[in-house]
Amino acid sequence: MAYTFPKDFLWGGATAANQFEGAYNVDGKGLSVQDVTPRGGVPAKPGDHNPLITDKPTADNLKLEGIDFYHRYKEDIALFAEMGFKVFRLSIAWSRIFPNGDELEPNEAGLQFYDKVFDELSKYGIEPLVTLSHYETPLHLARQYNGWANRDLISFYERYVSTVFTRYKDKVKYWLTFNEVNSVLHAPFMSGGIATPFEELSKQDLYQAVHHELVASALATKVGHEINPDFKIGCMVLAMPAYGMTSNPLDQLAVRQFENQNYLFSDIHARGKYPNYIKRFFKENDIEIQFAEGDEELLKHTVDFISFSYYMSVAAAHNPEAYNSGRGNIMGGISNPYLEASEWGWQIDPVGLRLVLNDFYDRYQLPLFIVENGLGAKDILVEGPNGPTVEDDYRIDYLQKHLVQVGEALQDGVELLGYTTWGPIDLVSASTAELSKRYGFIYVDRNDDGTGTLARYKKKSFNWYKEVIATNGESLYR
Repeated sequence: MAYTFPKDFLWGGATAANQFEGAYNVDGKGLSVQDVTPRGGVPAKPGDHNPLITDKPTADNLKLEGIDFYHRYKEDIALFAEMGFKVFRLSIAWSRIFPNGDELEPNEAGLQFYDKVFDELSKYGIEPLVTLSHYETPLHLARQYNGWANRDLISFYERYVSTVFTRYKDKVKYWLTFNEVNSVLHAPFMSGGIATPFEELSKQDLYQAVHHELVASALATKVGHEINPDFKIGCMVLAMPAYGMTSNPLDQLAVRQFENQNYLFSDIHARGKYPNYIKRFFKENDIEIQFAEGDEELLKHTVDFISFSYYMSVAAAHNPEAYNSGRGNIMGGISNPYLEASEWGWQIDPVGLRLVLNDFYDRYQLPLFIVENGLGAKDILVEGPNGPTVEDDYRIDYLQKHLVQVGEALQDGVELLGYTTWGPIDLVSASTAELSKRYGFIYVDRNDDGTGTLARYKKKSFNWYKEVIATNGESLYR
């Protein structure tokens, strides 16, 4: 049965500065951890090259140029407006504003760039949704301080967010503190700028870094609401539901333990304190979180909404070695025999999105926001009646099935602010640093070897998504 989404539903797309802006050394920008990871940021494995010994970015790092949004933002925003975007998620590159991360004064040229972007979005009536830290910790903070393992980063982050909150208080309403904040457990360098090699990083130091990030996130929420009480500030977590491989109660317990790793982050953001289940985990693993004076009170500054990425689900078992492991967005799991997978091994599970929406809403009774969802695929550019295009029916099928499940969740009673597809325009993959893993409605002529004109072409999915937005979801049921 056809369903029309709420009249104020925010349709749009999501990006990250380090994956599409380019201009890595322009207008005073400093280096970020992304500028020295030309092979992608996850997963860190024993024996991997330590990016911190790289003296300068290497020419084969596609993220250095990205898709040159820095110089083409007007053209790209016009295309988003043509699709009818109500919202556009982007991140501010911390190292554009504070090149090393620990300066006392911001870089004015960096601030001016985002002024221009927000003004351009405003021209088309597109609401910006801004991620404050999206896998792009200033490299100096990783090298000099060991990233979020060092409590000093809280004050550096506070200075940064206070600067951008104040600068853009009349231009931006929706903010996210950290992208996929729970990913620091699996990709500590990319997610948290932690320089300690993964295999040498103790659980004590890792969870202490988590604590620093959570305190910083709560502090940002407090500061943001003081600067503009109308700000809507959310957390952002990587959602990956798990199913038990069998009805064995031990498999169901494994599901609970897997999902608690992720719930930890949203629980603290939404409830303002550490949950009891993690206290047992800390005790059993000899972890003792060091609270500074005031931390407990700061954590009580909870978020206005919960946002998340959703790409796939996994299966869990008490004896995972007996099954084939799957690959996912940072976090792996066991392959589910009932699901198909993308070219990159990510299992496709539209119903899982409905489950996530209901689980989060039942747990927190806070508004939700789907801020990443999409299909990475190897697109082939062909000549169409109106010029080059991509016949990406597979992407349309993926998104249509997921959005129908979003509609089901809305009818279940879930309060959902909006939906932004990941990579509405092709950009560089965070996990693999490839451009051939394309998500967009807009094809960008750039290849994994760095060649290409950077020209933009509309894929078949461009007009499909345009119609979805124009009909407020009704076309999904035709």
